[in-house]
Amino acid sequence: MKYIIILAILLSHLFSYSSSILIPMGDNQKNHLKAYGVAYWVLQNGIEVQWLLNYQGGSFLIQNLKDIENECVIRGVTYEIIADVKATGILNEISADEVNMDAVKLEKAPKIAVYSPKSKLPWDDAVTLVLTYAEIPYDIIYDPEIIEGKLADYDWLHLHHEDFTGQYGKFYSQFRNVAWYIEDQRASEAMAKQYGFEKVSQLKLFIVKTIRDYVFNGGFLFAMCSATDTYDIALSADGTDICDYMFDGDSPDPDCQNKIDFDKTFAFKDFTLSKSPLEYEYSNIDVSLNRNVNKDDDYFTLFEFSAKWDQVPTMLCQNHTNMIKGFMGQTTAYNEKFVKSKVLVMGENKGAGEARYIHSVYGKGTWTFYGGHDPEDYQHFVYDPPTDLNLFPNSPGYRLILNNVLFPAAKKKKLKT
Repeated sequence: MKYIIILAILLSHLFSYSSSILIPMGDNQKNHLKAYGVAYWVLQNGIEVQWLLNYQGGSFLIQNLKDIENECVIRGVTYEIIADVKATGILNEISADEVNMDAVKLEKAPKIAVYSPKSKLPWDDAVTLVLTYAEIPYDIIYDPEIIEGKLADYDWLHLHHEDFTGQYGKFYSQFRNVAWYIEDQRASEAMAKQYGFEKVSQLKLFIVKTIRDYVFNGGFLFAMCSATDTYDIALSADGTDICDYMFDGDSPDPDCQNKIDFDKTFAFKDFTLSKSPLEYEYSNIDVSLNRNVNKDDDYFTLFEFSAKWDQVPTMLCQNHTNMIKGFMGQTTAYNEKFVKSKVLVMGENKGAGEARYIHSVYGKGTWTFYGGHDPEDYQHFVYDPPTDLNLFPNSPGYRLILNNVLFPAAKKKKLKT
């Protein structure tokens, strides 16, 4: 009897390896966003995932285990059990030189941090919304954790809607007498003093430089909306004061524009600062104030890259469509003439001269900037309720965020960039 049980176990184990689970990511997937969560959950449990680049929208191939199948069912994710001969056929198909496909092995679930204040501000964040919906765990960290050296504990960092210039989001004109604005300024100034900085702008400069070093040493950085251009502006303004008196108690350097150092930035060059504290804009990097794009025609196009030779941008652009609905934010999109030539533009509205989705390598790490606030809320305002992603389980715009979440799971030394 003992040998029969052992044989049954061995046969069961052998059977589980004779088939695979294919999670398609094309138009036939019921819930694209939760499919990423399943892939992450599999990695958490020490099981390898193969990301099939450009195969049915960037599908996932995983060994067939009952627990994984159950997880797909529970989360409402479309999947297919395929025999190993079919799985081998798929891998052979995508390895052929004449097709723009490839397979990348995802090996370890990245540890995720979201840079966000602990206080509740009257807006949400697309990344935390989609991580929660996809059931992907993350930690919230802020200035204290970064100052205390905890950033090194994480593989992937997202910068929540943030103003790294120390100008409190340029909300002064409209919200300076509102309780949340007053409290945010008070708390920020108290934190700066707690850590030995005279001004909030000096604290934020320390933070962006620490994050810069984190990327240089191999970290993965992702940011959206105003966290993108204000990050670069803060780096470029190292050594000069760009904040007016209502933000830091004194006037800005009258020659601050001429002291901007574009060599220090990740993405942007030759931009002009917005010096007015009453203007809801930081510089002319962003196109929000001057764009002439009708809402019904507001789309941007994802570029197609070589899956075999440009695996990183291919992973970051995986989708079931290459046309993504546009959406606005404090920083909606980037004027292409201010994007550095070394930066890879992965999504653009060419007719409007707008870069929407950009990426590059810095040292051993990478960064990705994504313009706009919420991919399923065209013009999100302060106090608007958060998006219910149950209504948008197949959102192409949100898929781009989750591509970035899974990307660090691939061993960089094995990638072609």
